[in-house]
Parts: sequence; C-alpha cells; structure tokens
Amino acid sequence: MVCQTSPSLKSCSIPYSRDGQGRGKRKHGRTIVTAGVFLLLTACGGREEVDKGADLFAHPAPVVEKPARVGLVVPLTGPHAAIGQRMQEAARLALPDGQSPALDVFDSAEAEGPAHAAQMALESGDKIVLGPLTAADTQAVASVLQSAHVPELAFTSDVTQARPGVWVMGLTPEQQVRRLVDAARTDGRKHLAAFLPDTAFGHALGEGLTLTCQEAGLDVPKIIYHSSDINDITQKMAQLSHGVAAAASPSTPTSTPTSTPAAPEPKEAGPSAEDPLAENDAPAAPTSSSSPTASTASTASASSVPSVPFDALLLGDTGLDLAHVIEALKANQLLTPQIRILGPMLWRAFDGKLGDLHGAWYVAFDEQLRSGYVQTYQNSYHRPPSPVSDYAYDAAALAGALIRQNRLTTESLTQPKGYIGIDGLFHLRADGRMLRALGVYQIVPGGGSQIIIPASRDLTAPSALTTATPAATPAAKKAEEPKETPLPADF
Repeated sequence: MVCQTSPSLKSCSIPYSRDGQGRGKRKHGRTIVTAGVFLLLTACGGREEVDKGADLFAHPAPVVEKPARVGLVVPLTGPHAAIGQRMQEAARLALPDGQSPALDVFDSAEAEGPAHAAQMALESGDKIVLGPLTAADTQAVASVLQSAHVPELAFTSDVTQARPGVWVMGLTPEQQVRRLVDAARTDGRKHLAAFLPDTAFGHALGEGLTLTCQEAGLDVPKIIYHSSDINDITQKMAQLSHGVAAAASPSTPTSTPTSTPAAPEPKEAGPSAEDPLAENDAPAAPTSSSSPTASTASTASASSVPSVPFDALLLGDTGLDLAHVIEALKANQLLTPQIRILGPMLWRAFDGKLGDLHGAWYVAFDEQLRSGYVQTYQNSYHRPPSPVSDYAYDAAALAGALIRQNRLTTESLTQPKGYIGIDGLFHLRADGRMLRALGVYQIVPGGGSQIIIPASRDLTAPSALTTATPAATPAAKKAEEPKETPLPADF
C-alpha cells in the first residue's frame, strides 16, 4: 500500500538535543510547527495489552533494549555548513526533539572525518544513519556502517555509491534519464541519441541513457560528448548531423561517431546533491542571436530534412553552452518534429528563455506537491528550504515511522509500492538505487512550459500522455518561483 500524506499539524517544544560530541545540551525553548506532511505507514496490527493480574516478580525482568535512535551526518562546519544546517532543520521537522525516535546529529566536516561521525552514531545506538552529503563522505560512512549492518540513506546524487544497504537519496542523472526514456517510449520514440557536455554530469547522463536503453531493449544510443568551446560544439554537432545524412542515403555507409572522451575526475568523487538545481550559481539563461526568420527556417517542413536514425535527442547543457548547442541544432536542421529534444531538470529554472526549443521535454517535480512543506519550513525557520533539505526530511520521516512501528528492515525500506514524499512517489530498490515519479514538462512557443505527463502515483504502471492543452505563459511560470527541485517525503 502506498502511504499517503496527512495535512495534520502538530506543535512541540524543543528542550533538549544532542550535539555532535554525544553530549546533551539545553536549547532555548521555542515551539516549531511539525511539517504538514507526516509518514503514515500501514499498521501491522494491534498491540497486546499488559495482563494487569500478572505477577511482575514471578520471573526475572527481561533485558530491555535501548530505544532505537536515528543518526544524521551532515556538514555543520566548513564550506557546506549552510547546506548542512538546513538539512538538520528539515530533519528536525520530521523528528522533533522530545519525541521518539530521538535524532542524533553529527558533523561530517570535523577534523576526525565522516567515518568518525559514523562510529559515534553507532556508539549512540543509532539504528539507521541519514547522510552524509557528498559521494566521498558517503563512501567513508558506508565503510563503518556496512560491517555493523546499519542502513544508510545518503544525500549524494552519485549513483555509483548505491549498493545494498546504502541508498542514494539525491536526484540522480540516471533517474531523470529513466523518466525521459519512459516518456519517449510512450510517445512512440524508440531510437535515442545524446549530445552531452564532457563533464561528470554529462557522462552520468550518458551512462544512464545507455543503461536505460539496454534494460528497455532499445538500440544502443549514439552519444557524442563536447567541450565548452564553440568550435568543438559546432564540429561535433556537424559530426552528428553527417551521421544523420549518411544514414539517410542508401549509397553511403552509416557512420557512428566515436568521440567519447573519458570523464574528468569530479571534484567530490562524483556529482553531489549539494546544489541539484545550481541554486547558489544558477546557470545563465541561454541567449540567441538568431532572428525569428532563422528560427523559422530551422524548423522548415520535414520534406527539406533527411530522415534520421534517431527520433529523440538528449541534451545536458545550460547557460551559454546551451545557446551554442541550440544554434548548432538549427544550423544542422535537427530541430524538427521528427526529433524530440529531451533535457534535464536544470532547465526548469530558465525554461521561459527556451522558446527556440518549443516542443522539447524535460523532467521536474510538481512544485504544488511541495507547497505545504515549504510553508511549514518557512514558518519554523523564517527562510525557504533548499532543495536538498527535502531529502533530509523524507529520510528522517521514513526512518522515524519504521522505527515506531518496529519495521526498520530492508524489506520495509524497499517495499515495492514505495512511499509518497514531499515531491511525490519514490521507491528504494534493493541495490541502493531509487526510482522517482517525475513529471514531464513541454516547452511551449515563446518559452515557458506545461506539464504533459504528470508524475505517476504507481511506479509499477506505465505512464500515459495527458490531453491537457492550455499552455503556461512565461508570466505564469514566473509566479511559481523560486523554482526548487527537492525530493521527497512524508508517507
């Protein structure tokens, strides 16, 4: 059964908390409003009542285990302290002080390192650990928790950290690609290609596309990686276009681009969930120097364009690089109805400037689902939550509910129906990966977007295109800001 979100609100005082050193400390009394989203998991049955007539001294008292606790490992000092603080605040909304289970918070940025923080969590009796933030820290924490068989809900978006017992809660490029491929197949598209930046993010998108196509039984996708140099973008796009022309000509052998340089070393051992929508360094909206006439010419009738060996093209650029990619697409006549352009969630932040890509699709969470959580967080902390703070809330809410019901097991964590989180449905897979229900948005003429495939409420069922036709205007999209893409949950 999928557990639903409850709109109920509660209040509580916060008289006591544990610091990262395992010591208790009093905090100034204040009242916070618990998030209006609570984990409500299906009860397993009634509780047996104590036989009041029983002789309490007839048998030795059984050994009573200490109540299970939840550990949170995030950076509270150092360059990512502000992010860690917001994640701690979100977790406190789900697991307030004074209520069970207790939440222990540890600083992953202390000199002793994240592995030491994980060891402290074990010594405190924590039966599940939430965090840490980055891929490198996740690996360090897992090295401690795995031998103790304590599950870890990490906030990184580096899917290479996923393994049994270590779940990647961050929104990964692979999750976005899976949703796009699913939507493209629903639209009748079966042959995919990709033109991606030669970065860790671009390679993660490419690897996700290859894996998803393989699992779906589709052809191996044609993937080309490019640098930020405008000449390289132009040449690589021409390479892709020449492959198109060659495939269209029966007298010319099909050529397959092979420019796939090795991925550079990412700064923190892989993409992290610190800033999934470039919140602190938002990408500049792409600008185009082309005239409306040029744009019209680039989308001329299909009769002037050769048939193509792919019907969907995945892009991953933002900012000025995306502007260069768009110009290259126009120059090579690849912006046609024959080819569905697909893009990442990053486009959500500036889709009002993407009119040249009208008809393109990107994935995103439905922000209306998140509005209650945002309001509660703002009321409690007088500032909006960052996207990754949602990961902390969802993880804490899930851990708390399972502990209260004595169901903190791998079977419960990975139940097939998943859980409803702040941003919609998600499912923890046994291999540590996650499935997320993402909506599909289409760029409309003039910029802006409309949702055409809502996020599913059943990750086991195929999606269906909606018949909705009203286009969202750029002005309407502006009113929705700030655009934050978080993740998950109160079940």
